[in-house]
Amino acid sequence: MTAASFPQGAGLGLRRALLPELLAMEAGAVDFLECTPDNWIKVGGRHGEGLAQLAERHRLSCHGLSLSLGGPAPLDLELLRNTREFLDRHKVAFFSEHLSYCSDDGQLYDLLPLPFTDEAVRHVAARIRQAQDVLGRRIAVENISYYAAPYQALQEIDFLRAVLEEADCDLLLDVNNLFVNSINHGYDAAAYLAALPVDRVVYMHVAGHYDEAPDLKIDTHGARVKDAVWSLLEQAYQRFGALPTLLERDFNFPPLAELLGEVEQIRARQLAASPWPEVRHG
Repeated sequence: MTAASFPQGAGLGLRRALLPELLAMEAGAVDFLECTPDNWIKVGGRHGEGLAQLAERHRLSCHGLSLSLGGPAPLDLELLRNTREFLDRHKVAFFSEHLSYCSDDGQLYDLLPLPFTDEAVRHVAARIRQAQDVLGRRIAVENISYYAAPYQALQEIDFLRAVLEEADCDLLLDVNNLFVNSINHGYDAAAYLAALPVDRVVYMHVAGHYDEAPDLKIDTHGARVKDAVWSLLEQAYQRFGALPTLLERDFNFPPLAELLGEVEQIRARQLAASPWPEVRHG
């Protein structure tokens, strides 16, 4: 792979625990791998060599964890510059981060929701624009799962739409997060999909969650994707087309063959969907 290429098809998260199996994986088993630069920047030794080998064999996309786009402290410019160097070195065309904050006076080690207010829209949008300038590329933000919100002057969907417009950035639609939030906060996931601007959605995630109760779902990334999330993914493809979609799994790893079976389920749904929706508009 000699030039940066946007991911297509169905991908799998690149985790260190999976590194030996991914290196032994047959060509074509996945269409791309997604890694978190924060966990790989300046990593050498066999892990760094393994990542370099995978980057040569597969398209990579990147998904950040630590930028704290909505936080109160100034953006970490050193992390941004290191991330840009990482993306350039590994020829990564797609980068995303969470629409959240995770630091103040140090890392908080969680992805925390922003208040859904006009002030928060302006604050986070300015920081997204700054991040895009330093990274030298357009980025996508991800809708996060959350269990309590600090203040909601706006509905979640209206807050998200306003950020995308103000920041002029794209959306990574996490379908599992949408499902989890729709149950926990009592809204219609299909109506949420219908309200998203088609031209902003460029990439998707699916993952497993834990059923704490009928009205409480916990986003874990530690289990198989559930039927209701697969169904919602199919609805998303109906609206946005068969966009590149990543299977996330962060712990409780089964054999790689089982994960690849879920990647094949993504592929099957992509093949059944139109590559693009009939109309793409804002």
